[in-house]
Amino acid sequence: MIRDKFLAVISIACVCFVASSLNAATIPAGTTLTVSTVSLVTAQSVVGRSFEAKIAQDVSVKGNVVLRAGTKAFGKITSSRANSRKSGPLTAELASIDVNGRRIPVKTSSVQPAGPPQTARQAHYGHTAGTTVVNPGSRMQFQLLQPVTL
Repeated sequence: MIRDKFLAVISIACVCFVASSLNAATIPAGTTLTVSTVSLVTAQSVVGRSFEAKIAQDVSVKGNVVLRAGTKAFGKITSSRANSRKSGPLTAELASIDVNGRRIPVKTSSVQPAGPPQTARQAHYGHTAGTTVVNPGSRMQFQLLQPVTL
């Protein structure tokens, strides 16, 4: 009797593992993820601050959609002008994606959103003509540096 229960538990565990493996998908490194920002990001944002975004278009692997448009994503500021001693241009990375209630970490390339135009003199001295602002709804493209298993 105990042997039968043990076999039943092992069988159920195996079936659950196989079912989860069939639903798992891997997005290869090099895939471009286009996101639309939900929160405001500026060049004065503190390094390490996170921002919310949404996947802007479906991501397919081998003809199957593995990441739907509208999926929540979160990025982080990697460089900004917030620290006067160590300021730099605004750059951001995608940090994670929410899939089925799980936050999955991702490693992506950095993106430097385009800022306002500069005069030749400002560009020569490394100054910008204003603060870079990324409004909600702005699109940014990140490239995966490592594969992601969903």
